[in-house]
Amino acid sequence: MLSPESLQKIDREVAKYPADRKESAVMSALRIAQQERGRLTPDVMEFVAKYLDMPAVHVLEVATFYTMYDLQPVGKSKISLCTNLPCALSGAREAALHLKQRLGIEWNETTADGKFTLKEGECFGACGDAPVLLVNNTKMEIGMTRERIDALLAELAK
Repeated sequence: MLSPESLQKIDREVAKYPADRKESAVMSALRIAQQERGRLTPDVMEFVAKYLDMPAVHVLEVATFYTMYDLQPVGKSKISLCTNLPCALSGAREAALHLKQRLGIEWNETTADGKFTLKEGECFGACGDAPVLLVNNTKMEIGMTRERIDALLAELAK
């Protein structure tokens, strides 16, 4: 189901916890599986559950709770915008409207060309730099004005 390289990465994560707490590595295992497979399908989540000796429903609970996990296909650039109160009060509502208008999509949709997916995110821990967004769960962008959003979209479209 997963490559030997991915399994080695998961094993390194599992080794960080006591031997009887393998399930503590579930978030890392899901991240690694998603990096390899592009998204978390039911069979991938079932595999992770068996690999970590935990109930599949617990893996599903984690995968559906956190916005960084993708259960459906996403575009080349997944943009997650924080809409929690500090970001909302600092321009996230306006940023969301601008992103939706520019991309022609709503939350949890992907552009027809497959380049962008727009997700509503939870706190990213950078409230002082709001509004904040993440690109592909790895690159944080802060102070997202209309101009900064336009520049980011142009960069990502390349």
